[in-house]
Amino acid sequence: MADDVRSPIALEGLDLAALVASRVCHDVISPVGAIVNGLELMEDGADAATTELALDLIRKSARTASARLQFCRIAFGAAGSAGSAIDTRDAHQVATNFLNDDRTTIDWHIAPAFLPKNRVKLLLNLLLLAAGAIPRGGTIKVEAIGEGDTTGFAVTVTGLNARIPPHAVELLAGIPANEQGTIDAHAIQPYYTGLLARSAGMSVTIEKIDDHVDIRAA
Repeated sequence: MADDVRSPIALEGLDLAALVASRVCHDVISPVGAIVNGLELMEDGADAATTELALDLIRKSARTASARLQFCRIAFGAAGSAGSAIDTRDAHQVATNFLNDDRTTIDWHIAPAFLPKNRVKLLLNLLLLAAGAIPRGGTIKVEAIGEGDTTGFAVTVTGLNARIPPHAVELLAGIPANEQGTIDAHAIQPYYTGLLARSAGMSVTIEKIDDHVDIRAA
């Protein structure tokens, strides 16, 4: 039975779509909820000071929601027609808007280029894995391996208590981490990253080396 649990699984199309949609909703629901809270504060007849605080909350939350949606549009969405390419400058922009904050810094070293869309989608999903490796913040250094349509990626993550995200190695290989042998909304992102890599003819490795985590896709 243990061998069955540890075997790679293939999700049906509808199940995969539902889990990815759940992941996107998870990323967006918090700032949208904050916008609703801000509006409710204003509707309750708040004084001028409270109204200004509510407006500030709404502005910040709207920017956060927009950044997350733009990132998810490329990382999880169709991002153009079949066979299309994506500009790495767009990937850089959405990654910076989404992940760069007072705790985490994106150190980008990929030259502007149009790359096959699944490779760019893979890159953005690697950055999500990288962010999960530094829950207290740090630096995510992004570099290209090679060039052209066969470009790979090296992501080096440094930060306090940097570690490999739980079950990332198994999920990248398509292996469920739970005893039921299923993939849920919490596990879909690294699982989806592995799917993207295999669709592009690539493999992903992730390992802890000294005080940093190295993620490579080639």
